[in-house]
Amino acid sequence: MISSKNTSPVMLVIWALLLLAGLVALVLARWPLAFVSFGTLALSLVPPILASRWSLHLPVPFLFATTLFFFASIFLGEALGFYERLWWWDLALHGSSAIGFGLIGFLFVFMLFEGDRFAAPPSALAFITFCVAMTIGALWEVFEFLMDQTFGLNMQKTGLNDTMGDLMINGLGSAIASLTGYLYLVRKSAGYLGRGLAQFITLNKRLYQKSKDSLKK
Repeated sequence: MISSKNTSPVMLVIWALLLLAGLVALVLARWPLAFVSFGTLALSLVPPILASRWSLHLPVPFLFATTLFFFASIFLGEALGFYERLWWWDLALHGSSAIGFGLIGFLFVFMLFEGDRFAAPPSALAFITFCVAMTIGALWEVFEFLMDQTFGLNMQKTGLNDTMGDLMINGLGSAIASLTGYLYLVRKSAGYLGRGLAQFITLNKRLYQKSKDSLKK
């Protein structure tokens, strides 16, 4: 269940705007806008719902970031045309999403080792993190292609050039995420992004049993 403890006022405003936009679009028979609005709302609700189902505790900044990403990417980008208005919009979203998915990949892989910093070399975990982020980025490009072909959108813009540019930006974001994970393992600190990793691990200590002692220090 999504509670007020796991949300912020900005998130609630975004969800309300998406719901309102979807309802107005239905009344005006603007089906593409209705689909984008309700689709964005549904995707932004997936992380807290899955977290509740899997008994995970997600930091509010993480939930806010995912909600803002879906809102900026699908609703602002597609429905309001921000991709055409701002040339850097697509690049910024791909880069930030690569970092985010990379960090999620690191947390998942680290969880498989129960938080044991010595079960696998930090370089190996960093490499897996990079691979996870790149894989998700490639799947997103497939999603863009399917949306363009199915609903007549223009998510790919210039086609192959746009796709390859997105993948290169995704590679840069993936590298940042993997470096963050590596520094966190080696130094137990990696700036703002490292603090986000530490916050998630602290909130979900049961998944990282072997790192409990180090977390208490």
